[in-house]
Order: sequence, then C-alpha cells, then structure tokens
Amino acid sequence: QVQLVESGGGSVQAGGSLRLSCAASKTYSTTYMAWFRQAPGKEREGVAAIFIGGGITYYHDSVKGRFTISQDNAKNTLYLQMNMLNPEDTAMYYCAARSGGYFSGTLDKKSYNYWGQGTQVTVSS
Repeated sequence: QVQLVESGGGSVQAGGSLRLSCAASKTYSTTYMAWFRQAPGKEREGVAAIFIGGGITYYHDSVKGRFTISQDNAKNTLYLQMNMLNPEDTAMYYCAARSGGYFSGTLDKKSYNYWGQGTQVTVSS
C-alpha cells in the first residue's frame, strides 16, 4: 500500500506559478508516478508522468513547455512545477502511483493503483 499526500495548491493570477508536492509513504514498489487533474464536469486527465527508475517524463500537450514533473528519491517526493498558468489549468490536482497491473498508457488513469486526496489549483484571469 502506498499513501500519497499532495500539497502546494492555491489561487494565482494568470501568468503565475505554483509548485505542487506529493509525499509518498514509499516508492520502491512503484514504477511510474504522475499528476492528474479534474475540473468540474470533466474527466480526470493525465497532466504529467515520470518513470521512477530512469526519470523519463511524459506530458499532456496542453502543458508542454509550462509544467515540469520531477522527483526527489531521497525524500520520496514528487513535484509539479507549473509556470505560465492560465484559467484553463483550474482544477483539482491529484498525485498517482503505479505499482503494477493493467497498463493503458502513462497518462491514463486506469494505469495507476494509488491516489492522493487532491489539492485545488485556481487560476484567475
């Protein structure tokens, strides 16, 4: 079992930045970790993912060049640096971890076994 706790959400104006953190109880059993987001009335979508073993990263087209996913293995912590935020980025952001099972893509929520409780990001124009 992996427990995930997100932090760092908040309210910013368009063009601003936020850094999200996700503290994991352990990462030795995980292969991928990722950030997802869900806006009201919309499906949960994958924003960014990272392969724990090699640091390879994956991004949704809408955030490429603006968001950066990274990991600190010593602290068992995942980060999402978000720059040039716009109102369309407003959503609840979730941290996720994969330890195995069905795999349908690095940014597909069905690939992930564990989820945090979420942290809200609100961007005003």
